Amino acid sequence: MPIAASRSVKDNDLVELAREASAALDALLADAMAKVRERVVVEGNVIGRLFDREQRATHGLAWFATYVEAVRQLAAYAGRMAGDGTLGKAEELLVRIGLGEYLAQVAGGIPMSQGEVVRPSDLGLSPAQVAARINPVLESLVAGGNNADHRARLIELVRTNHNATVGTCGLDETLESIREEMRKFADSEVIGNAQTWHRTNSYIPLDIIAQMSELGVFGLTIPEEFGGMGLGKESMCVVSEELSRGYIGVGSLGTRSEIAAELILGSGTAAQKEKWLPKIASGAVLPTAVFTEPNTGSDLASIKTRAVREGGVYKVYGNKTWITHPVRADLMTVLARTNPSEKGYRGLSMFLAPKPRGTDDNPFPAQGMTGGEIEVLGYRGMKEYEIAFDGFEVKAENLLGGVEGLGFKQLMQTFESARIQTAARAIGVAQAAMEQALDYAQNRVQFGGPIIGFPRVADKIVMMAVEIMIARQLTYYAAREKDSGRRCDLEAGMAKLLAARVAWAAADNAVQVHGGNGFALEFPVSRILCDARILNIFEGAAEIQAQVIARRLLDGTN
Repeated sequence: MPIAASRSVKDNDLVELAREASAALDALLADAMAKVRERVVVEGNVIGRLFDREQRATHGLAWFATYVEAVRQLAAYAGRMAGDGTLGKAEELLVRIGLGEYLAQVAGGIPMSQGEVVRPSDLGLSPAQVAARINPVLESLVAGGNNADHRARLIELVRTNHNATVGTCGLDETLESIREEMRKFADSEVIGNAQTWHRTNSYIPLDIIAQMSELGVFGLTIPEEFGGMGLGKESMCVVSEELSRGYIGVGSLGTRSEIAAELILGSGTAAQKEKWLPKIASGAVLPTAVFTEPNTGSDLASIKTRAVREGGVYKVYGNKTWITHPVRADLMTVLARTNPSEKGYRGLSMFLAPKPRGTDDNPFPAQGMTGGEIEVLGYRGMKEYEIAFDGFEVKAENLLGGVEGLGFKQLMQTFESARIQTAARAIGVAQAAMEQALDYAQNRVQFGGPIIGFPRVADKIVMMAVEIMIARQLTYYAAREKDSGRRCDLEAGMAKLLAARVAWAAADNAVQVHGGNGFALEFPVSRILCDARILNIFEGAAEIQAQVIARRLLDGTN
């Protein structure tokens, strides 16, 4: 039941307010979905040409639904913390500011990108319909949420705990211990070197990779029977976040193994699991994913690379691009077309293709395989390559699962985990940006005092902290859903969509806090800005991600 309008925010319990906000947004989302369906659904079916024509509304619906889920997870977080007696002042303010801001954006406009704002009217909602759901108490939550007093108090708390990651309370002891261990490693071995690795476009040193192996990074979610730690995807989020906070390249090294292990665990034969999983878990084998092709991008159905069976081997022909860390990789997961008569997904197969490690001078010392480096703005430390295959041989026993034509299905089964870990990497990058901004703002003196004393500077840092916490709750929720065995492609997509935007906003604002120094290559924040930019593009560009989310919502599939 709605809370009486005469009650103020201060008199209400925060948890109940958060739950009421969540329920109101659920109802408003149902209204929006009904309106958008009127534009794109005919006789119960989504019509592709109408769906594409109405991208402003359909993609806007995806963002709207993402905000609704984010608020739901804020409410759940507040409830857990209050129930455990651990909802401290910082956590309370993070939730209160986050609720107020996201409610305000739902009612007034959600930024899909720097120049695109989706408003209720874009979804077919009238002001009266919005007002009917956002009752006076929730309006007071907006007014009493993201306000100057709360931001000023929160920046005080953040300043006194600037080495802590706020908004992580509620993790079990194992995950907290993992976070602490990974943070110490990032602080001692990564952060001080990341800028040099980036500016010299150098590989992350092998001794760093060896230390990651010792810490169990590469076998985190691999079952113990195959030499792994047997932990869940939530642990992967913690590790990816903390390592990416140090340097996104280090955080992403672990995800190479995560993707390969997921493919093999889900689709490999018993022999393939026995052969490859222990080696991946120990770090003895470093994998790379070889999926993308020139001019295909997200359209995997258009893949042209061929794998032709000749006796006991397949010979691979074709070109791949944007392949991360292929030179030093020992194993490639290669998506190729084994049935040329099938032009769509059904003709694709996945291969576990071993290769020798290369060097900068001789990157691909394998017959039938050549390539050239793609120079990039950021996301360095592993290097990106274009690869050409001309008769490269893969033993027939390395066809994943032993059956042709299942490659796309096998890859699809990994998308949930891939997007969850990408969201976690984005959170780590955003956290790094916030910490750089906070440190600089406290030490940069202008006009007689540290610039953090100016509200426009402090407010930027506060909103970084708030949105990082929101993205973290949504991402960890998606991971828990994955760990429970439930379908979570919707939640994983939402987490990736929001966290990538949060990372870019945090990095951009951190540069702004640095002023001219933020534009100087010597300052780490310039690297963080470059690293953050890729997150809205890979593992599903923001537009593709919104397309997928909207289609799931409107199709009504479970």
